[in-house]
Amino acid sequence: MYRTIRGCAGMTTTTLKLNLGPQHPSTHGVLRLLLELDGEKIISCEPDVGYLHRGMEKMAEKLSYIQYLPMVDRIDYLAGFFYSELLCRIVEKALEIEIPDKVRAIRVMLLELNRISSHLLWIGAFLMDLGAVSPFFYAFREREMILRYFEKISGQRMMYNYFVFGGVRRDISDLEDVEEILRILPEKLEDYEKIITENPIFIRRTVGKGFLDKKTALDYAITGVNLRASGVDFDYRNSDNLYKGFDVGTVVLEEGDSFARYKARILEIKESMKIVHQALEYIKTTGTLAQKLINPLTLKLPEGGYYADIEAPRGIASCFVLSNGEKCPYRLKWRTGSYYSVNLLRKLLKGEYLNDAIAIAGSLDIILPEVDK
Repeated sequence: MYRTIRGCAGMTTTTLKLNLGPQHPSTHGVLRLLLELDGEKIISCEPDVGYLHRGMEKMAEKLSYIQYLPMVDRIDYLAGFFYSELLCRIVEKALEIEIPDKVRAIRVMLLELNRISSHLLWIGAFLMDLGAVSPFFYAFREREMILRYFEKISGQRMMYNYFVFGGVRRDISDLEDVEEILRILPEKLEDYEKIITENPIFIRRTVGKGFLDKKTALDYAITGVNLRASGVDFDYRNSDNLYKGFDVGTVVLEEGDSFARYKARILEIKESMKIVHQALEYIKTTGTLAQKLINPLTLKLPEGGYYADIEAPRGIASCFVLSNGEKCPYRLKWRTGSYYSVNLLRKLLKGEYLNDAIAIAGSLDIILPEVDK
């Protein structure tokens, strides 16, 4: 548990190894960080993952594609639409199916609402980690509007199973709830900025903490908000065919610290609202949904490898399927943003103080089901 460090004038000190998690509430799941401390300063960090491993990739080899589809919502239970979209995208690409424009608009609208709800929960949990209780309840209040709408259209608040191969499970006609969300949320975000962004305690806990430069972010394969908050102008939505025709603004900040990652997510929510508004206007002008769904009982992908990716709330999520022509994948592999963010903690926490570890780790928006799969 201890290591001796020889200092000047023959003095020696000992380091302490501290387990942060896997039960600690601020790790947002069963994440164990093995920290080595010299006094209050962290000199090394070793993430230990796997406590939430469920065999999501191996499970796919024994299930047909339609049987596996409801499972993928659980890879990131706060952003399940993104993983459903990935698996649907794989099948549609393999079978050369082009989804109708209205389906595309519905998917974009729901994906961006899902992104907003995920970021809202992160804001509340991040502030709770720092000791601010009220913003946690404010964020959940706004998130509740979105979850109620998801429940209204899919029957579920979290595990939606709404996207299907070739389309969506049912048409959307009731859009008043979405309009209400777009009306209320901008005002609430202004309140967040007054309460949080200008708070001197929050600023002292986040500005200059957990600095991530461009080179390190790219070396560690970081994507998504964490990458853009370090000054790298890359948002996969700008090259994603699903978002073709939508005006997607890219939020890029140069500071690269915990405050920049918070600020970037606030701005991302505003951009997502703009995209939702565009999708909403298109859906309102179209008629009844006409889609050709795939018969799941006879679904088999041609032999070969198929790859798809998407800009998820925690970075680019990817799926690779190797098919041997049977009804089940021969091999399936997921790439998730949180896995790379956990690995980044080795770098970010080194040299920081212990009382800043929670704030820095929380700023990366790590969710453990994405890590362990």
